[in-house]
Amino acid sequence: MPCIDLHTHTTFSDGTFTPTELINYAAKKDIKVIAITDHDNFDGVSEAVSQGKINNIEVINGIEMSTDFEKKEIHIVGLFIDINNKNFNSELKFLKEKRKKRNELAIEKLQKLNIDINYDELESLSSNKIITRAHFAKLLIKKGYIKTVKECFDIYMGENCPAYVKREVIPPKETIALINDAGGTAVLAHPLLYKLTDDKLNEMIAYLKSIGLKGIECLYSTHTKEETEYLISIAKKHNLKISGGSDFHGSNKPNIDLGTGCGNLYIPYEIFENLKTSEV
Repeated sequence: MPCIDLHTHTTFSDGTFTPTELINYAAKKDIKVIAITDHDNFDGVSEAVSQGKINNIEVINGIEMSTDFEKKEIHIVGLFIDINNKNFNSELKFLKEKRKKRNELAIEKLQKLNIDINYDELESLSSNKIITRAHFAKLLIKKGYIKTVKECFDIYMGENCPAYVKREVIPPKETIALINDAGGTAVLAHPLLYKLTDDKLNEMIAYLKSIGLKGIECLYSTHTKEETEYLISIAKKHNLKISGGSDFHGSNKPNIDLGTGCGNLYIPYEIFENLKTSEV
């Protein structure tokens, strides 16, 4: 049976596959629909769409945006977006400038920890000039300070670590409005990763729906069958659509494969068909 994957990353954010490589890999995995959801940019979408036509794969214009709920960072995936929307692209330019300042501050913090890195070295590892914490990890591995990407987050750049710099985000109402106003569908990404209580998760979802959320990523790489069923019940409770994606990053998340996640993920084509309709 054909499957889909509506949450993936390329070298235009913190993935290790170029858009072309990602689509070619999707063809090998018999994935019929794939969304490119790089962080805060659409730069890899056009290349993926072109390659998708060659491989007979439908490529969805997407993005993953960071926002917050009660000071906790959460992520919203936008699907079916008009990537030429001027207002959206203006906001993305603003976020790019904020990301650069965040990275510069992180470099300063690492330097104070006697880690010898600079911005030029990071840029050399990012062919698209979009630097993420994955690029920091790659450079720290290259220079012998750590051995794995996980160590970068556990020791230096994860939340509460000495080189962590909180991301400046657009408020949730504005984030979701950007997606919806560009013809997109706003989906709450990987809701269980926020480690909220049942009551708080429902409270957050109810609030996000009130400001335009359209769906929940119920099918995800790390979910058990019981967790998936739990999230589907929440989606039905709040009259929201069901989405799913692997959150594929290539070698930056080596245990997560495209389409199949950690080995037990399967997202049926019907999920895509339902997301395209106006009905829940």
